[in-house]
Amino acid sequence: MMLVDVLCAVLLIAGAVFFLAGTLGLLRFPDVYTRLHALTKADNVGLGLMMAGLALQAGSWAVVGKLLLIWLLVLLAGASVAHLVASGALKRGIRLWKR
Repeated sequence: MMLVDVLCAVLLIAGAVFFLAGTLGLLRFPDVYTRLHALTKADNVGLGLMMAGLALQAGSWAVVGKLLLIWLLVLLAGASVAHLVASGALKRGIRLWKR
């Protein structure tokens, strides 16, 4: 295998690990705010790593540009949705979990 293929595989696996960590945070953390934090941070990094791995295998700069645009749009959508969910939880009186 070429070095680019190995680096691509490493980036894709690392991205999948971050997605798994975000999912575990969603399932394990006690309240809506910590769940949102874990999910958005891990998924954004995971998607960035996956897009970097895919960009290494892209055939042209146009494909790399499209991958970058997809990543930026998902970052914007994720931040917007997390803000809306947190605002809705705050308006409903959902507070931080206390031990």
